[in-house]
This record gives sequence, structure tokens and C-alpha cells, in this order.
Amino acid sequence: MAEIEPDSSGEGLRVGIVRSRFNERIGVAMLEACRKRLAELRVTALTVISVPGALEAPLALQKLANTERYDALIALGAVIRGETHHFDVVANESASGLMQVQLDSGIPVANGILTTDTEEQAKARAAQKGRDCAEVAVEMANLGKSIAKSHK
Repeated sequence: MAEIEPDSSGEGLRVGIVRSRFNERIGVAMLEACRKRLAELRVTALTVISVPGALEAPLALQKLANTERYDALIALGAVIRGETHHFDVVANESASGLMQVQLDSGIPVANGILTTDTEEQAKARAAQKGRDCAEVAVEMANLGKSIAKSHK
């Protein structure tokens, strides 16, 4: 029986990040933490782009995935509940879009689009979520490579 162990080395990996500018301060904090953690994991090939909001992130990620130059992708941003139903639409549709990109492309997408009730909740979670996304992206990129190697 073969067992594939988690691998957290980012050496040689190419990672793309799409950051939503809506709720800018939170997205910037997430990006800073994510970049720092990726550097600690030895990821040196990094592309960062920004888009207006969470609903635009899936298309940008899809465009990056279609280049076939990335081992993993990361989406960062925050959707904060307001007074209307719009929060639910944006939260659900952005998550669905991210999932669609990863399933269609075979490239892992770490979902760092926070969905919170308040700005304070988003601020409290931003740095940790950025770090978590870096770790998820690296581990899943390595998992994909390991599965491909073990089935040649």
C-alpha cells in the first residue's frame, strides 16, 4: 500500500494569488501574511494580481490556471455581511466559482475569501487565513505532483 505524506516544501513551486480590493485593508493584511508564509515555505515564484471584488476572483483565477504556469492558486479577500441578501449571493457564488476553477483545471485553489458578519471578525481572522492559504496551496500542489509521480 502506498501512502503519500504531506509535503510543505514550496521549493520550485509557482503560485498565483488573486486579491480582492473590496474591503481593502483586510485583503492587504491577508496578502502580507500569505506572502510571508510562502517565503518561509521557500516559494520564490509568485504572481500577485488584484481584482475589484470576490465575484471577480474566479475569472482571474481561471485565466491564471489556463496559462498552465502555476502549481497552485490562492484567492484572498473579505465579504462582510450587510443589510441585504447580497452577502449570501457573493459569498456563495465566489466560493462556487473558486471550486469550479480548481475542478476544471486540476490546479488547487486555496479559498481565502473570508465571509464574516462584521469587519472586526474579518480583521481578527485575516492574518491567520493568509498563512493558512499559503500552507494549503503548497501542500496541495505537492500532493498533486506526488499523485502524478506515483501513477506513472
